[in-house]
Amino acid sequence: MRLLESDDAGGIRLTKDLPSDKIPPYAILSHTWGPDEEEVSYKDLEDGRAVSKPGYNKIQFCANQAE
Repeated sequence: MRLLESDDAGGIRLTKDLPSDKIPPYAILSHTWGPDEEEVSYKDLEDGRAVSKPGYNKIQFCANQAE
């Protein structure tokens, strides 16, 4: 399992693949807000393109709420 986590610079990154016995408490974000080109995909997070998409602000907001 991979999760999103906040980094030291205030951004969002993917965790390494976590074994099932090492998964920390987490919140689930499962929603879309707009057209596909605005949404952040797994690949966008891997490639570093997520921050340039409108949907990233919503992920950042939810991460702040979860913290």
